[in-house]
Amino acid sequence: MAPRPTSPTPTPSSSFTPGPVPRTPSPSPRKKGPAALNPGPPSSSKKKKPTRSVSFALLALPFPLASFLHPLRSTSNQWLVVPAILMVAFLFRWAVGLGPYSGMACPPMHGDFEAQRHWMEITTNLPMKEWYFHDLQWWGLDYPPLTAYHSWLCGRIGTLINPNWFALHTSRTLDNYHLKLFMRSTSLLSEYLIYIPSVLLLIRSLSFLPQTTMSKYDLAIATTSILLQPALILIDHGHFQYNSVMLGFTLAALAMFTRDHLLWGSFFFVLSLGFKQMALYYAPAIFFYLLGLCVFPRVNIPGLLAIGIATVSTFAILLLPLFISGGIPTLAQVVHRCFPFSRGLWEDKVANLWCALNPIIKFRQRFSTTTLQRLSLLATLATILPPCLIIFFNPRKHLLPLALAGCAWGFFLCSFQVHEKSVLLPLMPTTLILAQGLDRDTVSWVSWINNIANFSMWPLLRRDGLSLQYTIMSIFWAWLMGLGGKWSLPKSNFGKLVQLGAYAGVLGLHVTELVLDNGMVRSLGSGVEKKVESVLERYPDLIVVGNVGVCFCAFAWMYGWTVARLWRERLVAGTGKRKRE
Repeated sequence: MAPRPTSPTPTPSSSFTPGPVPRTPSPSPRKKGPAALNPGPPSSSKKKKPTRSVSFALLALPFPLASFLHPLRSTSNQWLVVPAILMVAFLFRWAVGLGPYSGMACPPMHGDFEAQRHWMEITTNLPMKEWYFHDLQWWGLDYPPLTAYHSWLCGRIGTLINPNWFALHTSRTLDNYHLKLFMRSTSLLSEYLIYIPSVLLLIRSLSFLPQTTMSKYDLAIATTSILLQPALILIDHGHFQYNSVMLGFTLAALAMFTRDHLLWGSFFFVLSLGFKQMALYYAPAIFFYLLGLCVFPRVNIPGLLAIGIATVSTFAILLLPLFISGGIPTLAQVVHRCFPFSRGLWEDKVANLWCALNPIIKFRQRFSTTTLQRLSLLATLATILPPCLIIFFNPRKHLLPLALAGCAWGFFLCSFQVHEKSVLLPLMPTTLILAQGLDRDTVSWVSWINNIANFSMWPLLRRDGLSLQYTIMSIFWAWLMGLGGKWSLPKSNFGKLVQLGAYAGVLGLHVTELVLDNGMVRSLGSGVEKKVESVLERYPDLIVVGNVGVCFCAFAWMYGWTVARLWRERLVAGTGKRKRE
């Protein structure tokens, strides 16, 4: 005999408000035939009503990017998140790549595009021992060996398509649409093979840390924010470089560190250093983190030796082909080319300490190059010491992005021979903080510094003819991250004042430049026009100096913000629970 039916007990759900309890159906007699297939009335052992996933119940965060990804927050749709992000990232990179590049149709030296093409030319046509000696006046190779090997590989592939692109000497200054298409493709492919997988791997690794209070929906927002970072897109796919390869190896190293694979992490970070020497911006923080792991809570000499052996062995593998080809003189030339201290304190106008103070203190006129090297060394040590000491005494995985950000900001602000493009190094770990929390202050500060960093490269991008790409990417990023919305400014009044002051400076400089470029001063009268012309004749770099001043103040503030947050976060042990599952 069938058990007596009972009334179903409503189960609470985080996604739905329980409705009225359904009536209890009356028992029916047992039936024969097809009707017997009917399971009959509900019983006390019936299955519970399926509920929606908790992620589906999450409300959208108050900025447009979160709203765009909100429909994909349910468990059934989460397989679409990564393909959608990758397609959108590809679209914007390729769209920026349709524009001009550095030095396009600008003789005699052209620009970074010609430098990258020329390195493919010499690595595919000359013996390895001549790579770092050949015609140094024409974009001589001045990056570490892994860049040379990467250039050789790309050059070999390009030669199979069109040998004229990289023919020795005769291919110089070649401006060709199909060559541009090939070079853009190598940058995009390199990024999709190294940088983007590293971003996805690292964010997944960070999500397992107990200090990370993020849902899958939140992590999708953070991933999209990192992959749509406008500065990296404009430099690598507009100006044209391969910074994403170096950054990708660094992110892969961080992913290995967060998974306790210290030797693999050391291997990948050496690859980052072997691709571009600017990865040294991160080296002190990573060194002190690994040293802290080997010292606390007890001294681990075997572990320290293993890390040292892995590091030295990786460097040896990278340098071995050059050593076999040219011996010690070739290795010495590699070091000399990668660290050109004779070039001076900075190139162009960059928003660091020395360039910002130069209108007041003429460093190059008052001090020798040796003295400036010592001053920059002392200032750099003073700025990187706090984050390095914090990560040494607190070697915790969740502190790595902040430690790298603080160390890289210190290098950018105070070190010797800084380029405006070097802001990409502190910007990457700073943006990575979004993967550890999407609170209002984090979103507002990270969005703000990306906007300011973009503006700091405006003189370079304008010279490259990338004004349209700069404008669209800047406005798009600012809107996507909610500029003008509820989370566009931090909670504190002083923080709001800092951000609004920087935005006012950016807007004022852009408007002033627009007025001057379009001759709008003439409408104010001849007297005003003459005064403006006299000021510009006396201070021809006034707009650029204003750019440096605004951006330096913002970068210095961000350095202090990252170090202060690193100091606070060192005490966070983690609860092992997520706030927004």
